[in-house]
Amino acid sequence: MNTKYIIGIIVALIIIVGAYMVFAGSNNNKITIVGSTSVQPVAQSLATAYMKEHPNVKIEVQGGGTAVGLKSVSDGTANIGTASETLQANQTTGLTSYALGQDGIVAIVNNNNTVSAITTAQLKGIFTGNTTNWSQVGGSNAKIDVIVREVGSGTRVAFQAIVLGNNTNGTPVDFASSAIVQTSTGAVQQAVSQDPNAIGFISFASLNNQTKALSFNGVTCSATTIADGSYTLQRPFTFLTKGPAKGQTLDFINWVMGSEGQAILNNNSIVRPTK
Repeated sequence: MNTKYIIGIIVALIIIVGAYMVFAGSNNNKITIVGSTSVQPVAQSLATAYMKEHPNVKIEVQGGGTAVGLKSVSDGTANIGTASETLQANQTTGLTSYALGQDGIVAIVNNNNTVSAITTAQLKGIFTGNTTNWSQVGGSNAKIDVIVREVGSGTRVAFQAIVLGNNTNGTPVDFASSAIVQTSTGAVQQAVSQDPNAIGFISFASLNNQTKALSFNGVTCSATTIADGSYTLQRPFTFLTKGPAKGQTLDFINWVMGSEGQAILNNNSIVRPTK
């Protein structure tokens, strides 16, 4: 066989093997996180800090909702799925859960709204459509514009379970048919900030000065009241992997559970219960 031909084959094989090793290495050093839009900003903060310390690792963080996170990690298209609701056993079959901490859900109104406090009964009346005017809950004479999250949102599920509860047959009480549906925490905030008569609900971790949070049953949402349980409108933030985490994903999760990760979670108002 021609020597040049043999050398050419060897060179081609070296190039192919080298390319494969680079590709395999890049995949091993890439972590994809998908799921709850409430967890998304927190996960991004964790990812940014981790990549700064580990420049060979690339972490991509995407939203889509808790249901999308569960599906993505289950079918293997994401290394980590994120959830912002209490999950049932049948939702986590084959998955391993890693608790990040507790997050409050806050009912938010426009900064110009005079209402500052709300009760469970009042919130239920508003979000089921039985209470339609702000004057019915101590506000001005104006129609209430209800804003909710989309089906599949962990924030929606948690709020629905805690505030609306179940019908006598055990099915969840539904939101008002007239409610405006938004597909992310940011979209709810923006809609409420632009509408003086709107009300919505978002993650406490995402709260900013664009809107006003209402106290709930006489308790203001804070890291302290979430931790001690006095603020009862709260839910867990969770990472999930398909089976126990391995390799680079495990390294990242161990870092999250360590002192540096916990400090970032605390700074994002994700807290560990004290009772």
